[in-house]
Amino acid sequence: MVSIDKVKSYTDLLVWQKSIELVKEVYLITKSFPKEEVYGLTSQIRRATVSISSNIAEGFMRQYKPEIIQFLYISLGSCGELHTQLVIAKELKFITEYQLDNLTTKHLFFISRMLQNLIKSLRNK
Repeated sequence: MVSIDKVKSYTDLLVWQKSIELVKEVYLITKSFPKEEVYGLTSQIRRATVSISSNIAEGFMRQYKPEIIQFLYISLGSCGELHTQLVIAKELKFITEYQLDNLTTKHLFFISRMLQNLIKSLRNK
């Protein structure tokens, strides 16, 4: 992991890069959701996904450690929101078990762990 002191931009952070990959995958998958869900679950899932990378960026732009940590916690909360919404989408048969597993294990849980480690690293400095 890149030392937080050496990070010139939030775009240098692997966690931000991975969260952008997740956004792209979620947008592709939610394209196939029923049209009546465009303002419901589709919108909620997309907003939660975008919130992860957006809050990482906003926190780092503030450049004050307690604020960075606060925004990383908000990103972590968005991970929990997104996971719940994806489980609901699977229960409603909008996505398959495979898609849920792929999004959660390949992306979401990995991002969550990276956020937790980054928060811990910042708290210990």
